[in-house]
Amino acid sequence: MIRVVVADDHGVVRKGVRLVLSEAPEIEIVGEACDGEEAVGMASELKPDVMILDVAMPKRNGIQAATRIAKAEPGIGMIMLSMYSDEEYLMRAISAGAKGYLLKDSAEPDLVKAVRTVAAGKPFFSSILSAALVADYVRKIQADGLQDPYDALTEREKEVLQLLAYAKTSKEIAGHLGLSPHTVETHRTNLMQKLNLHSAAEVVLYAARKKLLV
Repeated sequence: MIRVVVADDHGVVRKGVRLVLSEAPEIEIVGEACDGEEAVGMASELKPDVMILDVAMPKRNGIQAATRIAKAEPGIGMIMLSMYSDEEYLMRAISAGAKGYLLKDSAEPDLVKAVRTVAAGKPFFSSILSAALVADYVRKIQADGLQDPYDALTEREKEVLQLLAYAKTSKEIAGHLGLSPHTVETHRTNLMQKLNLHSAAEVVLYAARKKLLV
């Protein structure tokens, strides 16, 4: 079973999430929180596999709650439920430790898949948001008349990039690819320089733009 806690200050939203997730027999909602502080407490008490957190909650907003939960219970996969589609909120959510980001007005068709994906340790973004990120990336490349820097990566760097986007450590990547951790670190440094990326959150966002999160 995938054990889930839902945190949202609106009862109707929690009820809707419960209704959608009830269609998946392997998903069980084990708790509901109505504010960020309660969500942090439930994370510690219930230790669910996945938490669905509303970005805008009283006492402690979803991003603040995610930051606390990620530090105390790093094994919990967190999905942010938000009305905000701009990149700033997405970057803040990823930096706080969230693995998924769903837009409230289009969450229903993605919700079950998001829970399954995040429970498996992989990132997941709203399909509408992912499409917007890809379109924006293409527009920027075309407007600047630039070559896509992704094309400058070696095949090995592309492999390392995708595994980094899945939050794999250098040691885990080394084991998966049959490399030394030092070699993985070298590939990581090189690819981030080529792509002008500076943090783990930026790596995930870039991977979403390039549709590498499969």
